Amino acid sequence: MNQTTVNGSTTLFCDYYKQWITVYKEGAIRPVTMNKYNMAHHWLEKLAPDLTLGDLDRFAYQKLLNDYASEHERQTTMDFHHHLKCAILDAVDEGLIQRDPTRKAIIKGKTPREKKPKYLNQYELHKLLDDLDLKSEINLDWLLLLIAKTGMRFSEALALTPKDFDLSRQMLSVSKTWDYKGNGGFLPTKNESSIRKIPLDWQTVMQFAELVRQLPEDEPIFIKGNIYNSTVNDLLARHCKKVEIPVISVHGLRHTHASLLLFAGVSIASVARRLGHSDMTTTQKTYLHIIQELESKDIDIIMRSLSNLNS
Repeated sequence: MNQTTVNGSTTLFCDYYKQWITVYKEGAIRPVTMNKYNMAHHWLEKLAPDLTLGDLDRFAYQKLLNDYASEHERQTTMDFHHHLKCAILDAVDEGLIQRDPTRKAIIKGKTPREKKPKYLNQYELHKLLDDLDLKSEINLDWLLLLIAKTGMRFSEALALTPKDFDLSRQMLSVSKTWDYKGNGGFLPTKNESSIRKIPLDWQTVMQFAELVRQLPEDEPIFIKGNIYNSTVNDLLARHCKKVEIPVISVHGLRHTHASLLLFAGVSIASVARRLGHSDMTTTQKTYLHIIQELESKDIDIIMRSLSNLNS
């Protein structure tokens, strides 16, 4: 972006930001991430349509964040700040803004809504799985079972084809996702670490060997027309209510899978690989509450072991 395109101080910040997205982000990031940048631009136009780069100082930027925070939770405001900050720092580097207005920005936000349960315990998961209508042909209840057994992301599970099941080795290959938010079709995985092979238990292997036996090997087994996250979440909610357990989302089944593995003593490194996390830090952050609970149990075990030692 150069000075012939952007006239420094008189340029509207929302116009600069839109041009910055087009030049630096379009075609370089996943569509779902691009939507977040476009949404930030939408809020810029709504909250500060007349704000120029010349007027974008710390006071103006803080006011913009405060206005955004009045309608959003703190984490969402933090994301908004990060999406804007990248473009603003480039504008500072180009000399279009004198000083970094994002320095020492204070992130506020509405009080978070009461969070829904993120995962089920082992007893609740058993009740859910017992209620699934697992017919002799593939249906969405089979999709719920497979996510619960593997911890796959929803988009990864939708992209599965018969060829992804290596039944002799009891492995499931994850190498692509399904564009359920767009026009359908295969997409790359979230990151390189998401390309993985997930070991399956023998019972799931036997079940799916029969289910996929006569299906076209390169076509997704769960896709019949359009499929929506909300449809599967509604199906899951009906099962949860029927067996009187907490209502969770499909993504909550992924959390359930990881939580049960951690409580069973599986290492964080192994859980991270199974989930397709890019590093263990993501796993540790996501399941911090469980890890802390396990550490408390570990301390009890350590103390009991030490007390049994003779001096």
